[in-house]
Amino acid sequence: MGSTASTRNGTWRNWGGTVLAHPAREVTPASVDELAAAVRRAAEDGLPVKAVGTGHSFTSIAATDGVQIRPHLLAGIRDIDRAAGTVTVGAGTPLKRLNTALAREGLSLTNMGDIMEQTVSGATSTGTHGTGRDSASLAAQIRGLELVTADGSVLTCSEKGTDEERAVFAAARIGLGALGIVSAITFAVEPIFLLTAREEPMPLDRVLAEFDELHAENEHFEFYWFPHTGSTNTKRNNRSAGPERPVHPVRGWIDDEFLSNGVFQAANWVGRAVPATVPAIARVSSRALSARTYTDLPYRVFTSPRRVRFVEMEYAVPREALVDTLRELKAMVDRSPLRVSFPVEVRTAPADDITLSTASGRDTAYIAVHMFRGTPYQGYFTAAERIFTAHEGRPHWGKVNTRDAEYFSRVYPRFAEFTALRDRLDPERLFRNDYLRRVLGT
Repeated sequence: MGSTASTRNGTWRNWGGTVLAHPAREVTPASVDELAAAVRRAAEDGLPVKAVGTGHSFTSIAATDGVQIRPHLLAGIRDIDRAAGTVTVGAGTPLKRLNTALAREGLSLTNMGDIMEQTVSGATSTGTHGTGRDSASLAAQIRGLELVTADGSVLTCSEKGTDEERAVFAAARIGLGALGIVSAITFAVEPIFLLTAREEPMPLDRVLAEFDELHAENEHFEFYWFPHTGSTNTKRNNRSAGPERPVHPVRGWIDDEFLSNGVFQAANWVGRAVPATVPAIARVSSRALSARTYTDLPYRVFTSPRRVRFVEMEYAVPREALVDTLRELKAMVDRSPLRVSFPVEVRTAPADDITLSTASGRDTAYIAVHMFRGTPYQGYFTAAERIFTAHEGRPHWGKVNTRDAEYFSRVYPRFAEFTALRDRLDPERLFRNDYLRRVLGT
C-alpha cells in the first residue's frame, strides 16, 4: 500500500485504514480548466465532489460517494518569485517533491510538519503543522490561493485582494474542502538555511517543570512522552551557521529505520498480541533512542519516515494549559487498565489569523495520542478527548475526534464567519460529505 491511500475495485481507503469510500467516479484533471469542468459536470449530475490527496487524514474529511478528484497531475512548481519570497505550486504537489525542488533552488519553507508524504493542498486544508515558537503551520505560510468554487469559477485570493477575497483567504487556507477545490498554492519561502537538531532523553517531570523555558529558548521544541513511564525524548531544532553534519547513514538507519520503524513495529505486534507486555516494552522503547546532535537542511531535520501504521487523535489546547492537561492525561493512563504502546507527541504553535486554524487567535500546544493500527483505540481516545475538551481543546481536522458543529462554534470565536462564507460560496453544498455535515452543521 506504500505511504499513501489506495483505491481497489472502486473502494478507496485512507492510509490509516480507518475510512472506506465508494466514489461514483474518479477524475484526474491535468489543468485548472479541466478541474473546473469536472466540478461543473458533477453539479449537473447532482453528485457531490471531494478532492483527495494521499489519504493521510484519519477522519473521513475526504471521503465521498460522488466525484473523487485526484489532484496528482496538478503538481510541480508554477512560479518562483525571489523578490517577493514566494513559490506557487500545483495543489497535488507532494510536500516531499516541493521540499527537494526548493532546496535545488536554494530555498526553503520556514517550518513544516514531521512527515512529507502529503500533498500541499491536503496538508494545508486540514491544518497540518510542525512545532514552532515563532513560525506556525503550513497554512500560515500561504500567501495566495487559487480555488475552483461550486459554480465552476476560478477564484484567486490573498491578503491583498478585495474585501471578499480577503475573507476567502482568511478561511480557505484551512478550508476543510468545504469552500472549493484548491488548484494552486503560493507559499512564502526564504533562502535555505541549516538547522541543528539536538535530541535527548529527559524525565517527564523535568520537561513539564521547565516547559516554558524550553519553549522560549528554542525555535522548535517538541517532546515524546512514553505512557507507563516517566520518560520523554526531547527534540530542539535551532538555526545554525553550519557546517552541515548530517546523521551518519548507519546511525540514521539504526535510529530512524531499525528502532523507530522496524523494532518499534515488532514491539507493537507483541503489544497488540499480549497487552500485558506493553509497559515493559514502553520502558525499553523510551531508552532505545540515545542522545544525538546533527545539522542538516530543514526538511531533513523537521521530517522523518513513519512506516508503522497507527491511528491518531490530536488536540490543540491553549499553551498555558499544556502542563495541566498532560498531567491529567498521565494520571488517567496510570489509573486505567489501558496499555498504550505509542508515545504521546507534544508540539507548539504561535497564534495565527486563520478562521478555523487550531491556533486561531491563541498560542497553542498540541497533544497527539496514537494507537498501533489494529488495536482497540476507542477507550483511550474517549478518555483523552474528555480531558482535552475540558481545556477547550480544538481537534486536528484530519485526526480522530467525535466533536460536532455545536462544540466547534464554542471553541472557535470565528466559526460563524466560516459557515457564512460557505453559505455564499457553496449554497447547494456541492462539496458536502458526512464529515462536514457533522463538524460544520447542515
